[in-house]
Amino acid sequence: MRAYGHERRFPSFRGQGNWCGWYWSATCGGHVGYESWLERDHLMLLDFDPLVTAVASQPFQVSWSGPDGKRVRHTPDFFVRRTDGTALVVDVRPDERIEPRDAMKFAATAGACGLVGWDFVRVGAPEVVLMENVRWLAGYRHPRVHRPQVADRLVEVFGEGASLLAGARRVGDQIAVLPVLFHLLWQRVLAVDLRAGLLSAGTRVGLGEVREGGGDAVASAASASG
Repeated sequence: MRAYGHERRFPSFRGQGNWCGWYWSATCGGHVGYESWLERDHLMLLDFDPLVTAVASQPFQVSWSGPDGKRVRHTPDFFVRRTDGTALVVDVRPDERIEPRDAMKFAATAGACGLVGWDFVRVGAPEVVLMENVRWLAGYRHPRVHRPQVADRLVEVFGEGASLLAGARRVGDQIAVLPVLFHLLWQRVLAVDLRAGLLSAGTRVGLGEVREGGGDAVASAASASG
């Protein structure tokens, strides 16, 4: 088995069934490519994960001889570096679209990753409510949204917990305050249960807890597949 580092170009053509694009990652401070909406969603989840420090798309190709002697090649979707220095390789594919040949490629890639001490996970469709909330918060991920004085006041107000809109109104004009609130939720400075329901005026907001280490990044990626 061989692995090749390479830069693969995202194809674009008339009648294309998948959607390619570039996602601006707050974690990386730059754009990361994707080849489908599902890949974009998982990029958002990785960007939202406080245990992730860097993400690269289609970082390398694995090549090996199949049972019939023919060369088999596979390019994983993402390479992830975590806060503790460990690595995670991610393939994105819905459960219902995995053919036997795909399963073989994923198994071989997992084996190759294990040889060099990397984790591997294949993820499918994320939980619907979680993904809707993360998409919303991603709209406020850029540092330009941050306003230190408003942020400090929000942390003070939500220190003992409060509903989203009521707490924001205690800080000031909700039009000016809510973007900062959503930015703090994205940063995990503040926290809500993103799986309990869609964000609303009555959502309970408290202080966040950003854990150190990288072990949970694998679990969070796997659980995000639903």
